[in-house]
Parts: sequence; C-alpha cells; structure tokens
Amino acid sequence: MKKAFYPVLFLMAVFWAATASAVAAEVAPDVLVKETAQDVLAIVKKDKDIQAGNKKKIYELVDAKVLPHFDFRRMTMLAVGKDWRQATPAQQESLVREFRTLLVRTYSTSLSAYKNQTIEYKPLRMESGETDVLVKTVVKQPDGQPPIPIDYRLQKTANGWKVYDVIVDNISLVTNYRGSFSSEIRKSGIDSLIKTLIEKNRSSESQGSKG
Repeated sequence: MKKAFYPVLFLMAVFWAATASAVAAEVAPDVLVKETAQDVLAIVKKDKDIQAGNKKKIYELVDAKVLPHFDFRRMTMLAVGKDWRQATPAQQESLVREFRTLLVRTYSTSLSAYKNQTIEYKPLRMESGETDVLVKTVVKQPDGQPPIPIDYRLQKTANGWKVYDVIVDNISLVTNYRGSFSSEIRKSGIDSLIKTLIEKNRSSESQGSKG
C-alpha cells in the first residue's frame, strides 16, 4: 500500500463513525461527513489512550463506529475486479472477511496519527434523487505540510449511505489494491490471495499485540 495513505487513514475512520440514528434520519452525505468528523475529532483530541496507540480501545472504536458505514463487500468486489466472478461463494466470503480485517487494522493503526490536522469540506455536487456521489474534502496539515485531498465515493442503500471507495491524493483505495490482487490471482489463484491476506492480518495482529 502506498505511503500516502497512512498519515491520513485515521480520518477515514473519523468520517464514518456516525451513529445509527444519523443514518435513519437520512442525513445528506456531505452533512454526515462534516458532523461526524467534528464529533469524533473532539473525542480523539481528548482520548490520550487512542493518541498513544491503545490497540484495544482503537479496535473497539472502529468495530463499533466505523464498520457499519462501509460496504466492504462492494469494496472487495472492486478491488478483486473481474476475477471476483471466478470465485466461489465461499471464496468470496473469505475475501470480504480478510480484506475487511486488513482495512480495519490499517485504519486502527492510523488512528493514533492525529496531529492537529483540520478538514476543509468542498460543496457537494448532487442531483435530486442521485444515489451515487463523491464527497470531497481537503486535510490541512500542521507545520506547513502540503494539504491532502481525500474524496469519498458513497452509494445510497436501503441501510443508508455507504462508502465504497476512498481517493487519497488522487489514489483510489480499491484501485491501489487491485493491481497486487490481480497479480497474485494470475500467479497462484484465488486461494493464494486469500492465504496472503490471512498471513498479512496475522502478522499485523502479532505486531499489534506487542505494541
């Protein structure tokens, strides 16, 4: 994964830590992004354990607040690409499970990276009745570092708006993974990709337990 993702991935978790009541209220996607970002950033600023990298608290936060607002199945389908149709239902479920775990571990590791960044929200271009939108934001970094654009692709579902791709500094999350996933499948097959993801997640869990 490209290094450009890591300094700002915690913000992805921040943006999608909305409550179930917010979803039920049919909040517009850009409003949802802004309100939840402000709420969760306030929590992160006060929680010294999260800032210090307390894995247990971070995982609990991500599990409770972030997971419900990602469409991991669609993200996995897009990341795997055309090879998705070749996978059996059991393989598809394994891919979704392991890819979700990989992303959650990545977000969780990045939650402790907060260093007083601020967020600029771009006006949402959305037609009436539109169900697939792009929410644009810019992360302003401290110490004169260049700002980082982060765009979110969301689809409206029966369960509210769900994010299915994130574009960090013009690099798509799902596209970023698609190349390595396709290469692994061509070389050794779908089961090999699943095995690789499992090994990465176990390695990440092992490193996290030592932290």
